[in-house]
Amino acid sequence: MVCGGFTCSKNALCSLNVVYMLVGLLLIGVAAWGKGFGIVSSIHIIGGVIAVGVFLLLISIVGLIGALNHHQVMLFFYMVILFLVFLFQFGVSCSCLAMNRGQQETLLNTTWNMMSNDTRLSLEKQLDCCGLLNTTASEAQFKIDYTLCAAPCKSKKCYTCGEKMLQHSAEVLKILGGVGLFFSFTEILGVWLAVRYRNQKDPRANPSAFL
Repeated sequence: MVCGGFTCSKNALCSLNVVYMLVGLLLIGVAAWGKGFGIVSSIHIIGGVIAVGVFLLLISIVGLIGALNHHQVMLFFYMVILFLVFLFQFGVSCSCLAMNRGQQETLLNTTWNMMSNDTRLSLEKQLDCCGLLNTTASEAQFKIDYTLCAAPCKSKKCYTCGEKMLQHSAEVLKILGGVGLFFSFTEILGVWLAVRYRNQKDPRANPSAFL
């Protein structure tokens, strides 16, 4: 059987969907790791990545079942939804890569200022840091935060929580943006392969049963 025949298309589509399942789990795992680190969860686009990962995981399962059974209806919905996932994933990935340090600082400052003192103290102890960012614009607030800070590092030298969170968020956004953008283009291949496979006849099936 030459590559491009029914069996080859079926195996290729099944393999591609297994890859999509792994990518979906990877996106969910990295995004969850990012959201679990302090107020990095305030970067809402990370929540969008988790949504992409969940949808990609679910649609890959549908595609795998549809490919194994050559199910016309499932393959049709698989093509449509996978194309929509590609558009959303492409947009989210580009947003992750395009978010600069200034935008991240703005989001962190907004979230930090909305927190109560108890929440800030708890976060400082958790991350072993004091204050958010020691900048000219927030110098007064930083002095207050540093005075109230009860983190273990205060007995020697404390890093600011903002620096720790910005470093972490930069890593998370870079990984999510790069992985998401790379694999979003393979989803176009998945759509094309599903269209081709759906229109092929199963040589083992009754020709009159083909839709």
